[in-house]
Amino acid sequence: MQTTGQHQHIKVDNLTICYEDYGQGETPVIFIHGFPFDKSSWQPQLEFLKSSYRVIAYDVRGFCKSTPEDMKASVDLFAKDLISLMDALHIRRAIPCGISMGGYIALNAIQHYPDRFSALVLCNTQAIADSAEGKEKRYKTIEEIEKNGLNEFASSFVEKTFSANSHSNKKEMVEHMKNTILSTPIANIARTLSALAQRLETTSALPGIKVPTLIISSSNDTLIAPQQSELMHEKIHNSHYHIIKDAGHISNLDQPAEFNRVLKDFLDRLE
Repeated sequence: MQTTGQHQHIKVDNLTICYEDYGQGETPVIFIHGFPFDKSSWQPQLEFLKSSYRVIAYDVRGFCKSTPEDMKASVDLFAKDLISLMDALHIRRAIPCGISMGGYIALNAIQHYPDRFSALVLCNTQAIADSAEGKEKRYKTIEEIEKNGLNEFASSFVEKTFSANSHSNKKEMVEHMKNTILSTPIANIARTLSALAQRLETTSALPGIKVPTLIISSSNDTLIAPQQSELMHEKIHNSHYHIIKDAGHISNLDQPAEFNRVLKDFLDRLE
């Protein structure tokens, strides 16, 4: 199967999902973006892999052009949306590649729908639930953005998310990601923050993951420490772990060449 359209839309239940679908292959790689970004954050990977694999990136509900009729949010629901998208596109099995929040979604999906996946890629993410302090911080952020808007939140978030190198040498990319945040409805960001705060741990389910798994972290990730990736690596039997140097939380944009090489090596080994 081969598809090349950009920004395609498909209706799934009460949700219109916007996605991009390139290349060919029986088992596609489905990229799941982090909070509070969108599918455009995966462009370097789509461009790099589309000549070798079928690659799909989509907007999680409430972000960019994936518009729900009623903005409900939970990690369980986000995982169900992934399965519904696969069903709508007649995809029996896929390889989810999730970063940060996208990793939470991928872990939830493989826990509840294990027969739908043939491999797994987890990037700059973790299996533990939010601590009490972490939850309090998310709820405080909700209060602040509902009171003051998104400007300060967006500036602070990209400052913490990307490496110093990106802030110096990839200013256009950083600005694009900041504008992505600013274009998202405050209500959608608030509901997603609440969903992330309420998510359950998946650490106890890690030993049950039986598919080949690639785990990527970054040396300079200040949001999710590499130790969380190491914990997942210890508990997932058939896993490979790689740490990317000089990258922040969004490693695929900070160091796309290294990220692409590691990901393609993993995919090629599956072949």
